[in-house]
Amino acid sequence: MLCIRAFRGGCRGREAAHFLPRVTMLCIRAFRGGCRGREAAHFLPRLASTLAGGKNRFLSSKISVAVEELEPSSDSPNVDEIPLQQPISQSPVWSWNEWDPLEEVIVGRAEGATIPKFTVEVKANTYEKHWGFFTKCGGQQFPADHMRKAVAEIEEFCNILEHEGVRVRRPDPVNFSDVYTTPDFESPGLYAAMPRDILLVVGDEIIEAPMAWRSRFFEYRAYRRLIKEYFNQGAKWTTAPKPQMSDALYDQNYPMNSVEERHKLAAQGKFVTTEFEPCFDAADFIRAGCDVFAQRSQVTNFMGIEWMRRHLAPKGIRVHTIGFKDPNPMHIDATFNIIGPGIVLSNPDRPCYQIDMFKQAGWTVIHPPTPLIPDDHPLWMSSKWLSMNVLMLDPKRVIVEKEEHTTRKMFEKLGMECVPVSIRSANSLGGGYHCWTCDVRRRGNLESYFNNVDLE
Repeated sequence: MLCIRAFRGGCRGREAAHFLPRVTMLCIRAFRGGCRGREAAHFLPRLASTLAGGKNRFLSSKISVAVEELEPSSDSPNVDEIPLQQPISQSPVWSWNEWDPLEEVIVGRAEGATIPKFTVEVKANTYEKHWGFFTKCGGQQFPADHMRKAVAEIEEFCNILEHEGVRVRRPDPVNFSDVYTTPDFESPGLYAAMPRDILLVVGDEIIEAPMAWRSRFFEYRAYRRLIKEYFNQGAKWTTAPKPQMSDALYDQNYPMNSVEERHKLAAQGKFVTTEFEPCFDAADFIRAGCDVFAQRSQVTNFMGIEWMRRHLAPKGIRVHTIGFKDPNPMHIDATFNIIGPGIVLSNPDRPCYQIDMFKQAGWTVIHPPTPLIPDDHPLWMSSKWLSMNVLMLDPKRVIVEKEEHTTRKMFEKLGMECVPVSIRSANSLGGGYHCWTCDVRRRGNLESYFNNVDLE
């Protein structure tokens, strides 16, 4: 049995002792499946904070969760599987999935965006029709007229989010055209447009991804002011191991022109990034409570996924690698976007090899309609499938591209309210609404959506 004990004398401990009989004792019953008793374990610090309310905040730092007795039963997990201590402070960072009610979000900036140099990792992640653009313009800022439109669109996006009751935070403006040098390479930067690529929130923790493009090596600097603020207010802050990004991280002979050869290599789990050291973009992970799904991609290697798996295991989070019929995977959220408990958008052009696992768990798998974005619209670093890269405000409200009428109808048929916004010019930088944001806080608790289902 788990109980709350108050420490240190005077009337302080007596206040807690007086209150405890009124609630008797908080017991955690551990249920089968998913993260089992962890939801209840997470509730203890909140109760402790309540006990310490008002002027007695000192008490919150004197309460510990102690294991007095846990009688084994057929439906009880091993006590070692339950995290017995969680931070008592109320963290400003709190999000376990992609759909709980959104309260605070980071939205990226188009200002200072710089065209990356045409290096091997950039070539492997872009379309051949744009290679001349990168070859000619790499290191320069993106076209000014286009960027003015993108900046205006993102400002309006922020206004709409605030109107919907969401607090909006922004990274610092940075001139990414400045060239930096490390012992292994020299490069200008890229941008701070896509916080989803570099930041992953799991519970009360914000994780900085190491990235895989050399132009994104120092991108984290634009977010450090915000992250330090969250840390000072009680959030956990983790920076994944920073890669050297030497030539050994990239397959210099990776086939660039043959889609068929890429398909063969992708089926073998081989991409332009090698297994020289861990690397990953945060956008290759998508959250569903106790389960996080990741893809091996051009920017995320198996070592990076394994680092995340080991890092999140103590929280009771399971990281699963899934794959897609995609010769050029980069970021999972325009291929496989989880939009609610047991609901996933699955790109019909990039079928998931493990989709039966979701169907067996009772999930609803939805294939979104073909995107309507015109062929002549510049998408320098992404595909048209940004149409499914939506942002959930809550399980019944979704931010969706205003011009994607068929996608809007799809959501309406699901009983969801569409909040139409247009960021077509901003799409050109490689992201939709999910990419352009990182949800810092969502109102909800850790749950399992795969009870009694073997995901391995």
